[in-house]
Amino acid sequence: MTAPMQLRLVVEAEDLEAALAFYRDALGLPELAAFEGDGEARVAILDAGRATLELANPAQKRMIDRIEADGRESPRIRVAFEVDDAEGVTRRLETAGATVIAEPVETPWRSRNARLEAPADLTLTLFEELDGEEHFVPLG
Repeated sequence: MTAPMQLRLVVEAEDLEAALAFYRDALGLPELAAFEGDGEARVAILDAGRATLELANPAQKRMIDRIEADGRESPRIRVAFEVDDAEGVTRRLETAGATVIAEPVETPWRSRNARLEAPADLTLTLFEELDGEEHFVPLG
């Protein structure tokens, strides 16, 4: 058995143009392809870089919400983007229409994280690795 080759997150956007202006133009995700179908069917595929699937139990989710958003509960699914300047990207996305839930804050694992509500009803985390690498705690 081989591992999947790609993680593709499909999000329904009532206003596709507004979502493209935000995710493609403001956040900077390159458009890989766009297609039109019957009626008014349209889709755009944006490159979001390397993908991981982070699975967290409820206690972990609550801990992250406490650290990252002063305890404000996040939805069951939250999209996190690694950026090189959490403060600057937060300001840029706020100008582009995002609502800032929590300003960038330094976490115990040496990243700076911000939380935003964004177009297409997504809650986003922007995270910046402060020393250039992600920190994982080894299992075992």
